[in-house]
Amino acid sequence: MDQHGKFRSLVAAALIAGWAAGAAAQAPCRQALALGLDVSASVDSREYRLQLEGLARALTAPDVAARILEQPEVPVTLYVFEWSGPGVQRTVLDWTPVTGAPVLNALAAQIATHPRAAMGASVDHSTAIAPAIAHALGKITGETRCWKRTIDISGDGKHNTGGPPEALRAALADAAVVVNGLVVGVDSPRGGDIRQLEVGELSAYYNASVIYGPGAFVETALGFKDFERAMRRKLLRELEGPVFGALSR
Repeated sequence: MDQHGKFRSLVAAALIAGWAAGAAAQAPCRQALALGLDVSASVDSREYRLQLEGLARALTAPDVAARILEQPEVPVTLYVFEWSGPGVQRTVLDWTPVTGAPVLNALAAQIATHPRAAMGASVDHSTAIAPAIAHALGKITGETRCWKRTIDISGDGKHNTGGPPEALRAALADAAVVVNGLVVGVDSPRGGDIRQLEVGELSAYYNASVIYGPGAFVETALGFKDFERAMRRKLLRELEGPVFGALSR
């Protein structure tokens, strides 16, 4: 093949690749799911790994994987991020349509091995739930091809800086986004009864101030060792909700 022929082939390949990328971007998805993980100072290195590895194992658990992959032609698309203080949100996994088991296994491996970044002493002790939701909202509103859009916020404490989560409810309503929560009870030297009480109090706070939208709910984990089980239960519940196609929106 001469140089002109090679050039025409390269141009054709580029056009086909561009068309394919554009088609993928416009293809419908069943659900956009943004998962936010609390990595503030209250979460030590062991608990950090329990969250990341627990999420990865929950996503690939047979019952959860089956639900994610049941309609590969209309996939679930995932986004995972870490949050702490105001302005401190970092992407772990950018939006990824889960079109098959190899994709799911690869993204789970990426999540499980993600290294922890320093959050900075000035914000490490902040629990900025509202900015975390706002960050996820900014990301998920671009997923207009998805029939259902859900934000998850996992945390072990109440919001203490950056404005109240309730202030975002009008924006969430306008975007038709549901917010669910996963609260984590921290280990208490005072015993299990105290931890149960603290988990109940935090769950009540999340129910009153954090979650939002039709069918929104709170899942609870009795410590970070229980995170995987709680995440698995939450994913199963989220992924079974009603989904309406583009023509019925």
